[in-house]
Amino acid sequence: MLDRFAAAAGTVLVLASLVIIWVARLGVPRDLYVSELGADGEPTAAWFERALLLLVAGGFAVAWAGRRIRSRIPVLRSWPPSVTLGAASALFLVASQVPCTSGCPVPQFGPGLSWQDLGHVSAATLAFALAAWTMLQCAFAVGHRAIRRFSLIAAVSVAVIAATGGLMSVFDFYANLGSRLEFVATTLGIAWVAVYGIALTFERRSALAAHRPQQVVGEHDEAADLGVVAVDPTAFGFARDGNELLVSLPDDERSLSA
Repeated sequence: MLDRFAAAAGTVLVLASLVIIWVARLGVPRDLYVSELGADGEPTAAWFERALLLLVAGGFAVAWAGRRIRSRIPVLRSWPPSVTLGAASALFLVASQVPCTSGCPVPQFGPGLSWQDLGHVSAATLAFALAAWTMLQCAFAVGHRAIRRFSLIAAVSVAVIAATGGLMSVFDFYANLGSRLEFVATTLGIAWVAVYGIALTFERRSALAAHRPQQVVGEHDEAADLGVVAVDPTAFGFARDGNELLVSLPDDERSLSA
């Protein structure tokens, strides 16, 4: 129950953040990158800071609610997605408190280097990269088919769009179009956190899942995670969730492995 409440509350906060960012962006008649909404001297700066703080709070809440989710791919399961999302939220907190200077220029190393711009851009870029990594981890989550499907689409879309927009900004190549692509990627990224929270809020759980950690074994899992049982699974105390079996695991909550 507490996990569902955290996921629902986090979803509301994240959606509120997205709405504020959209309203702020629509109120600016020129093309600009998202971070410029919070730049020094911008009339939208205060609201943009509030939006980032809402995103941070919502991200932490959703991360906590999804702390039991694990990825099945070795390179992605070194730590759970909740840790990655929590780290991204922490970096967005830094970005909210260290806004870029007017115009949000790309930091240029040299005598005129702006440490404020470097700090903001570094925190925001790394936070965005970690958010994309979270999506990729969830795209290969053990069980949780609904989360897997939309996470894979979001991870690929955000990575491609954000990278394209970022490179266009760095090389000053059709920067106006690049700023629009970055805004699309930002919208998709924040929306993914909200949808992730919704999925965690309404995730189906059996009586077994409500009391003990579980591993969901189904048709889409890796062969190493599957086993053939020649008897009725319920004879072993397994619970059923549609066409999947819910298998109780030890308290360490690690995913099954070969």
